[in-house]
Amino acid sequence: MRRRTCLALLAVGLAAALPALSHAAEPQAGRDFGELRSPQPVDAGNKVEVIEFFAYYCPHCHAFEPQLEAWVKKQGDNIVFRRVHVENGAAVLPQERLFYTLEAMGLLDRYHAKVFEAMHVQNLRLRSDEEVFDWVAQNGIDRAKFVEAYGSFGIRAKLSRVAAKMNAYEVDHWPMVVVDGRWVTSPSRAAGLAPNGNEAQKQQAALQVMDTLVERARAAKARP
Repeated sequence: MRRRTCLALLAVGLAAALPALSHAAEPQAGRDFGELRSPQPVDAGNKVEVIEFFAYYCPHCHAFEPQLEAWVKKQGDNIVFRRVHVENGAAVLPQERLFYTLEAMGLLDRYHAKVFEAMHVQNLRLRSDEEVFDWVAQNGIDRAKFVEAYGSFGIRAKLSRVAAKMNAYEVDHWPMVVVDGRWVTSPSRAAGLAPNGNEAQKQQAALQVMDTLVERARAAKARP
């Protein structure tokens, strides 16, 4: 398994001014996005599937989240959006289980951003089951129901499939986005559209690339 790290970007705050990207620049294959060696099956009907691979502990995933959420809302019915919390050893397993439990309980939309805030603003580590249980209870989630779901067979089954999914999608850094089981990009990968740009500019570049890839996938689906 390749070394899994939260790829470092230039450490410039999102509060910095964000000059417009050059929309005349066209994303380039091999520079701003890549293609999976083995395209993966897509379960999205006529819509375009978009998957983000991320981790709650990753500061770059946290920084990308507001921009990504706005992009997903803008796409609307054009896409089916999914998230996969990556695995990266026992130390972050409680965070991984937290994500999949919130998802299974139908609570992810309400609490996803709050987990990021807890870790990166409130500096909670969430590195043990008890820390996670205390946090969910403090945030109004029924502790007993959460604990039951957290330890369920369904969650264990999801966790057991993450490593294989990461291999299939060639995940070696995060955040990373896969469009329609074929094309891969990320803020670090799309940096060619924002040379010498700060982190926020690289995020905008990734979203510009994602726009292009979604349109490419839609055009491919429309062909007879």
